[in-house]
Amino acid sequence: MADAADATGMVDWNLAVATATRLARPGPEVTREEARAAVKELRLHAADAEQHVRAFTGMQAPGATGTPVLVVDRPGWVKANVAGFRTIITPLADRMQARRASMPGGGALGAVGGKVTGIELGMLLAFLSSKVLGQYETFAPAEVPSDLSSLDDEHPVQPGRLLLVVPNIVAAERELDVDPRDFRLWVCLHEETHRTQFTAVPWLRDHLEGEIHAFLAETDIDPATLLERVRDAAGFGGTPGQGDGAGGAGGTGSLMDIVQTPAQREILGRLTAVMSLLEGHADVVMDGVGPQVVPSVAEIREKFQKRRAKGTGWLDQLLRKALGLDAKMRQYQDGAVFVRGVVDSVGMDGFNRVWTSPNTLPTKDEIHDPSAWVARVHK
Repeated sequence: MADAADATGMVDWNLAVATATRLARPGPEVTREEARAAVKELRLHAADAEQHVRAFTGMQAPGATGTPVLVVDRPGWVKANVAGFRTIITPLADRMQARRASMPGGGALGAVGGKVTGIELGMLLAFLSSKVLGQYETFAPAEVPSDLSSLDDEHPVQPGRLLLVVPNIVAAERELDVDPRDFRLWVCLHEETHRTQFTAVPWLRDHLEGEIHAFLAETDIDPATLLERVRDAAGFGGTPGQGDGAGGAGGTGSLMDIVQTPAQREILGRLTAVMSLLEGHADVVMDGVGPQVVPSVAEIREKFQKRRAKGTGWLDQLLRKALGLDAKMRQYQDGAVFVRGVVDSVGMDGFNRVWTSPNTLPTKDEIHDPSAWVARVHK
């Protein structure tokens, strides 16, 4: 079997999993009985949420019941995400492998670089593994092998799967001091909305994958250019501990901002609009299903918004900024405002025209101006 690093020359995927698993923080203390009860309840809520989402949105997703629901722990979430990540970045990995193959000593450089990147990715996933409550994994392999180096050849990609991270859900409901039953169903409603989006809109997955591949195809992997952008982004003018708390960097963007070409920025604008739509729509649905289903929904939303808006310490705040997670929070807010604005104007059926084709998706500007989208699509 091929080594985990030589298939791409970019990341040692198994090392990434091992690093993340070793560094991930332990979950909350629960008894075996509590853990089993939480897993059972989440599975039941995931099934119930499907009907609630369909009734509220009017979206029909005949394939939704065919996608699996996995209730996982933090290491399970890490492994699933590494597998999905490897699937989506294959085009970029192929380019890097071809470039290194033409360089003297490129093979050795790729092996060393793959291990370094594997450790870096593992550290990132260790941080994120305690943050994510649930996730619809759009680019998921049918099953995750024990050795990720065999993923592409032996484990084809399927339409998607729903992940629910049980220790994080339990930790959040305890931290917020909310009703566990209501909170678990509320989380399932959000993730089920994502599953409905992709199963009821057959072209959406391919469109999103195409945009991501186009973004990666524009990645400038020349080291000199990357170093220049890093230096420009840093600015060398900040003082640690002052300003925006970013540790002295003069720039205001995330780490992703420093590697964008002009073409990437254009693609990223479209991706941002789509992601804002998807996240905002899910937020509107999870609240809109209403107190008949989640009696304490207003209390949960109020407490959860406060939790979203702050990190747990200075390191958490620094990493959130560096990884662009603050921008992710804005996607929820901006997308929800867009969805509510359109629904208020033309109703849910009118809003659902957004799923007609890529041409009816909102632009980045329209996300901030729902009336402009209504004028364009409903003219």
